[in-house]
Amino acid sequence: MTADRTAIRAATAGVPAGAPAAPSGSAASGTAAAGTAAAGTAAAGTAAAGTAASGASGGAAAAGAPRIRVLLADDQALVRGALASLLSLEPDIEVVAQVDRGDVVVAEARRSGATVALLDVEMPGADGLSAARALSAELPACRSLIVTTFGRPGYLRRALEAGAAGFVVKDTPAEQLADAVRRVANGFRVVDPVLAAESLAAGPSPLTPRETEVLISFRTAPTVAGVAAHLHLSVGTVRNHLSSAIGKTAARNATEALRVAADNGWLLG
Repeated sequence: MTADRTAIRAATAGVPAGAPAAPSGSAASGTAAAGTAAAGTAAAGTAAAGTAASGASGGAAAAGAPRIRVLLADDQALVRGALASLLSLEPDIEVVAQVDRGDVVVAEARRSGATVALLDVEMPGADGLSAARALSAELPACRSLIVTTFGRPGYLRRALEAGAAGFVVKDTPAEQLADAVRRVANGFRVVDPVLAAESLAAGPSPLTPRETEVLISFRTAPTVAGVAAHLHLSVGTVRNHLSSAIGKTAARNATEALRVAADNGWLLG
């Protein structure tokens, strides 16, 4: 209303009350044009105000949308804290729980109401692949995203077999990690294309479950006798399994077989 009055005053400025009509049509026309221009300016201001109000309303609606509830599982406190800080900068993501062990992931996800769990691969209690498998079986409403330092083909294959919805490495840019969380929350699968190609090329692990177990034990007890004692097997049985693993990995000895298997991600899950 104030803008309209201003326009009216501008249109009638300089014309005394009761004054006769201007003798020239051009003068009257000029006055009318000025009034029209002023009125147009006022209308434009009103429209702009309406647009601003609409935008503010849309922003408020977006702000009221439910946020993605994230659980972080990583045994390195520094890494876990950095991930929490980065994700907390996103307006639609909320970190609701943090754990440093794989065997408490399901219980904490259930307690916190997490909808996406970011899981490291190597953790005490249970590895990330085992945690992903447990979530898929016991709490499918919480989808898992493997976030690891080790972009190994075997890890990717076994993570997907365990029910994980995605697999990314820890040096992924922050904006891409946040986008991966959103895609997983929305029901999509997120996999690094280069790692996917490497996984297909490498194929599944050639090792049997027992050979895998023997190599894992050899990592902590690097002698045939030590593995035999740890797994309650005979020395001859351990030697046979190690010999088979060495042949399948094209290695020269058990230590090299262990390295090859670890590099390909064949020693988890």
